[in-house]
Amino acid sequence: MRVGFTLAVLVLCGASGCRPAAKEITSLQRKEAATLDSEAQFALQLKDLARAEGLMVKVAALCPDTGKYWVDLGSIRVRLGKKAAARTAYEAALQAYEEAAANAKAGAAPDPGPWLQQVYALALLGRVNDARSVLAKAQKKFPGSRAVQSFAEGKQIDQMLADPSFKLIAL
Repeated sequence: MRVGFTLAVLVLCGASGCRPAAKEITSLQRKEAATLDSEAQFALQLKDLARAEGLMVKVAALCPDTGKYWVDLGSIRVRLGKKAAARTAYEAALQAYEEAAANAKAGAAPDPGPWLQQVYALALLGRVNDARSVLAKAQKKFPGSRAVQSFAEGKQIDQMLADPSFKLIAL
């Protein structure tokens, strides 16, 4: 039963390249995802990548709007040698970050976080020019943001690309 569910989720989320239709995610689903994420992190500490991947597939299915879960799933898949599946997960992360940036609440304090996360996801996908373009747009959209300015002026994209741990999970 458990294998069948995991296989179904993989087919829906991993193989086809599409994410589940947008629907309201309940508090209970978010809590379950957080619990499964913790279990996956523990499996990673034990170097049980296959178990961690299965758990992260469930996590991403529960909360498809959380880019971090997709990035974690993608990085596990890269380490398992499943680059095509990792690309799908990284693209889902990018989509989640794009949606978060687009859905930022009007009147709330502007948050450049989803923009910088898009830069990271694009860099993971090997789309460095697109990452630089999004960073330039973020600089225009958030001219007073210390985080964005620090990221740009500190040449963080170049530092990321040179980082050996980043290279291990990038495509």
